[in-house]
Amino acid sequence: MPLYLRFLLPLIGLLLVTDLPLAALPGTTPHCPALDANDPVQREALMNHVCFLSAAPDTPAHRAESPRELPADIQWTSARGHDLVFSHTDSVYWVRLNVRNSDDSQKLWYLKLNYPLLDEVTFWRSSELVEPALTTGDQHPFLSRGIDYRYFLLPVTLGAGETQAITLRIQSSGALNVPLSLETPETTIAESNHLTLIHGVFYGALLVFAIFNLLLFCSSGTSYYFYNAFYMASLGLFLFAMGGFANQYFWPDSTGFANTSIPMLMSISSLAMTLFGRSFLEIPTNTIADKVLTGLALTSAGLFFMAFLLPYNKSIVLNTGIALLIIACLFIMGIVRWRQGYSPAKWYVMAWSGMLAGALIYSMAAFGHLADFLAREIFMQTAVAAQVILLNYAMVQRWRLLNKKLLDVEHNARTDLELKVHERTAQLRSTMRELEKANRQLATLSLNDALTGLHNRRHMDNLLPELCAEARRTGQPLTIALLDADHFKAVNDSWGHGFGDRCLQHIADILRRHVKRPRDIAIRFGGEEFAILLPGTDADGALGVCEGILEDIATIRVPADDGTPVTLTMSAGTATLSQGDDERDLFRRADEALYRAKACGRNRTEQATPEVS
Repeated sequence: MPLYLRFLLPLIGLLLVTDLPLAALPGTTPHCPALDANDPVQREALMNHVCFLSAAPDTPAHRAESPRELPADIQWTSARGHDLVFSHTDSVYWVRLNVRNSDDSQKLWYLKLNYPLLDEVTFWRSSELVEPALTTGDQHPFLSRGIDYRYFLLPVTLGAGETQAITLRIQSSGALNVPLSLETPETTIAESNHLTLIHGVFYGALLVFAIFNLLLFCSSGTSYYFYNAFYMASLGLFLFAMGGFANQYFWPDSTGFANTSIPMLMSISSLAMTLFGRSFLEIPTNTIADKVLTGLALTSAGLFFMAFLLPYNKSIVLNTGIALLIIACLFIMGIVRWRQGYSPAKWYVMAWSGMLAGALIYSMAAFGHLADFLAREIFMQTAVAAQVILLNYAMVQRWRLLNKKLLDVEHNARTDLELKVHERTAQLRSTMRELEKANRQLATLSLNDALTGLHNRRHMDNLLPELCAEARRTGQPLTIALLDADHFKAVNDSWGHGFGDRCLQHIADILRRHVKRPRDIAIRFGGEEFAILLPGTDADGALGVCEGILEDIATIRVPADDGTPVTLTMSAGTATLSQGDDERDLFRRADEALYRAKACGRNRTEQATPEVS
C-alpha cells in the first residue's frame, strides 16, 4: 500500500466517525464555486472559481506548512475573474480551486501555472492534505517539477463524479504572477508545441543574427558589428532566463543561481545596449552624451558584480531601473543624432521606439503591475525581433551605400584612365589638384567652432603663419587682436552653462558684424577667448575695431532664463607684426597686451609695443 494511503485512510475513517464533511476541513472554501472540468467555458473562466489568501509575515497562515494548519476562521477572497498578480511582498499566498468531474468516467487534466520565476510552489489535492502532491520552484532542482516543462504543471485526475479541492502555497522573493489555467492533455501539448515554435524561431533568429554580425566583425574589424552581436546574444540569454528556459536547460540543479542569473544577465544586457548604441550612433568622444553612456556602462558593470551580493528583490529593481534609463537615453540620443543629419539614426530611433514600449510593458508585468505575463513576454519578443530586423537592415543599408560609393569611385577612375591614358601626366596633375581641393574642403569642415560658427584655433594656427609671411613679403601691416570675456566663470556659475553658451553666441554675432572685410577673420580659439586676424590693418585700425566691439558688447543686455538682463564686457589686446617677428612672437605680444587690459580694470583695449631688437 502506498505510504500516503496509510495516512489518508485513517483520516477518512476519523472524518466518518466524527461526521465531519471533507469540505469543512480547515482552509476549505465552500463559497468558491466548483469548476466543472468538462465544461470548456468554465475552464476558460477558471479565475471566476479561484479564491486566494494573502498571509502576511508573523500570521498563523504565513507559518502554516499545509492546508490542515490553516486557521479555521480564515477568510478567503474570490479572484472574481481576475489574474492573481502581486508586486513584491513578503507575504505567503494560498490559492484554492475546487474542481469537479461531471463525466461518468475518470479523466485527466493539467493545472498550469504560467509563470516560471517563483521561488517555491506547493500543490495539494483534497485527498493529500498531509503530504503535498508537488513541491517545486526556483529554490528546488528543476526535476522537482515532475514534468520537464518551464511552467508548473500539476496532473489532476478525477474519477467519475469526483470533486477535489486543489490548494497552492506560493512564496517568492520577487513579484508574484499566478496565471492559472486548467487544460486537457491535448490542449497542453498543442499549446506547448505552438509556444515551442514561436520561441524556437525567436531565439534561433537572434542566434543567427548574432553569429552573422560576429562574422562581419571578424572580416571587417568594424566594432559596432561586434557590439551588435554582443547585444543580441546577451539580450536573448536574458529573455531565455526570464522565460524559464535557462533554469530548465542551463542550470537545472543550481537552485541559488536561478534568482541570481536574472539581474546578472540584465546587467550584461544593459552594458551591451550601451556599447552598441554608442558605437552605432557614432557618439563623439568627450561629449556629454559620451560621458553619460560611459557612466551607464560602468554602472551596468558594477551591477553585474552586485548581483552576487545584493538580495534578489533589490538587485532586480536596480537593474531594471538602469536598463530602462539606458533605453530612454539611447532613444533620445538617436533622435538628436537623426536631427544632426546622421541618417542611420533614423532606423535606430524606429527600432528603439518599439523596444522602449516593450521593455516598459514587460518590466511592469514582471514586477506584478500587469497581468498575463505570457502575452507580455510575446509582446517583448515581438518588439525585440522588430528592433533586431530594423537595426540589421540599417547596417545592411549602410554597407550598401558605402559599397556603392566605392564602386562608383572605382568605375569613374577606370573610365578616366581608359579615356585619358595618353594624357597620363596631365591627368596626374589634375588628380593631385582635385585631391588637394578635397583635402582643403575636408580641412574646412573641421576648422569651424560648433557652438559659435566662427573659425576655431586650428584654423588660426594654419592661417597665421601664412599671413605673417605675406605681410613680410608685401610690407603690408598685419594686426592680431585677442579678446576675452570678463568674469565669464561667474556668468556660468550664476546662470548656468546653457546661458553661458548663449552669451558666447551673442559675442560671436557681434564679432561678425564688426569684422566686415573679406580677408578679416574672427576666431573662437577656446572657452570665452576670441581672436581677430586683420591683414592690411595697422595698430590704430585694430584699436578702432576692438573699441567698437567692446562698446557694442557692453551696451547690449543678454536676457537670462528668468528674464534678468545680463551685461557682458570684454578685454582686448592687439599686436602688429614687427620686423623680425614670427607668428609666435605676434601672438605672445597680443596675449601680453590682453593681460595688461585685464590687470588695468578690464573692459578696455591695450596695444602691444614693438620689441626693440
